[in-house]
Amino acid sequence: MSTKTNPTLIDALARWETTTLDRVISRYPERRAVFETPSGIPIDRLYQPDESTSKAYLEQLGYPGQYPFTRGVQPTMYRSRYWTMRQYAGFGTAAESNERYKYLIGHGQTGLSVAFDLPTQIGYDADDPMALGEVGKVGVAISSMADMEMLLAGIPLDEVSVSMTINAPAAILLAMVIGVAKKQGVAPDQLRGTVQNDILKEYIARGTYIFPPGHSMRLITDLFHYCGEQVPRWNTISISGYHIREAGSTAVQEVAFTLADGMAYVRAALDAGLDIDQFAGQLSFFFNAHNNFLEEIAKFRAARRLWATIMRDRFGARRARSWSLRFHTQTGGSTLTAQQVENNIVRVAVQALAAVLGGTQSLHTNSMDEALSLPTQTAVQVALRTQQVLAYESGIADTVDPLAGSYYIEYLTDEIEERAADYIDKIETMGGAVKAVEQGYIQGEIQNAAYRAQQAIESGEDVVVGVNRFQVESPSTPDILRIDEAVQQAQIAGVQSLRERRDNTRVSELLGQIEQAARDANAPLMPLFVEAVQAYVTLGEICGVLRGVFGEYQAPISV
Repeated sequence: MSTKTNPTLIDALARWETTTLDRVISRYPERRAVFETPSGIPIDRLYQPDESTSKAYLEQLGYPGQYPFTRGVQPTMYRSRYWTMRQYAGFGTAAESNERYKYLIGHGQTGLSVAFDLPTQIGYDADDPMALGEVGKVGVAISSMADMEMLLAGIPLDEVSVSMTINAPAAILLAMVIGVAKKQGVAPDQLRGTVQNDILKEYIARGTYIFPPGHSMRLITDLFHYCGEQVPRWNTISISGYHIREAGSTAVQEVAFTLADGMAYVRAALDAGLDIDQFAGQLSFFFNAHNNFLEEIAKFRAARRLWATIMRDRFGARRARSWSLRFHTQTGGSTLTAQQVENNIVRVAVQALAAVLGGTQSLHTNSMDEALSLPTQTAVQVALRTQQVLAYESGIADTVDPLAGSYYIEYLTDEIEERAADYIDKIETMGGAVKAVEQGYIQGEIQNAAYRAQQAIESGEDVVVGVNRFQVESPSTPDILRIDEAVQQAQIAGVQSLRERRDNTRVSELLGQIEQAARDANAPLMPLFVEAVQAYVTLGEICGVLRGVFGEYQAPISV
């Protein structure tokens, strides 16, 4: 630390070291005894102002691992361990995806991230007529716990964390993971991972919803309650700004609308009788990383500070963990181009660097060919190596929040926080995020932002390299991954064979119990889901019963 730091900050630093840092280092020692640059210059854990108003520093930035978390949610950040390298993957059958996961783990990936096909995302089995032509196309097909067993075969669930991008039927897919873990001999309280479980952004930006908002919120808070008691290390929701940004929002809107959704989930859980400090520590977030490098870094810092204030001051949470915004980042899929796909490697590297400098807890780097198809194995390896080069070769992980104190970074952080707070206040006057979604306000703001951005590209005001400038006459044609149509027939045969082998009397009993519980607004559903999937009741069967009770959401027609 600088010797010129004023006495107030020296005292504050000493308190941080004794109250926060020492406790963490005793559990997670730093990667090295001494950090230094290749030139032999020592690198301190943390840098702070030499000559500054200590009050402003402590209120606006503070120390990592302490309120307001501007500088990170862990005291040592990546000096103890790197972010989780969690490549998003899944295609075809469970067996094919299992091979990809083992390949990635063998090449240094440290957590799984499961992509599901469209029928799974909206609660249909592979043999349902609604699934025709979509089985295994944009992710892995999972119709039952038998598929989940195959997907996770040979992957120790007490060692590897699992993230699942699933929303409307999230509770059922998590029940399957719990069932597989039990068969492995892993207790639910040892499971680590995240389920996206963010239905509001589906109504806003993505569209893979099933049930109306009220019933969907019930399923979410039911999962909060169950995991708070049974699966305490699991992140019960990943409140997603990623898809909001993919739909065309600005960075400010991504922060504002994501945190507004988060507030809606907190209120729903409180209304269901949960204690805020019981569930708030299991909330996590999911953000996008786009190309404007410094704005993206500031965005992550602003989001942490704003959420800490919301949780402490608006909701009265008491525990520091309840105030801390922990997040996964994925590089921007909508920024990738089909033209000159190799340029996407550079875009992804810039975006990943912003995520790390912004303090992400885990990261997915997109593959260069994702504007064309699901990624090939070669492209996936390049994407993973991008993270590994940043971690092991760049030196950016050797000190916490290295860009803090930059005039421009701090200006952008303050501006994003203030503008996002204004959006949140407006949404609050409407009655919260659910009401704002029902009124179409959030969707309209995103559509307007997307339109302005597209106009800027088409006019040439904003340059996209290889698209509206620096084009080539003979673009390369890379190999792309194609899903064999035989995947659908194999998956259908598997579901039908399962129905013949299982105890169908027990299946009928469990579906009847789920229907009865669904009709009682106060009855817990998650324990029944766990019991049902272990009896090999399928995803489509459970969702079919819930559709019969809850109905299906119909989006309002835009005029």
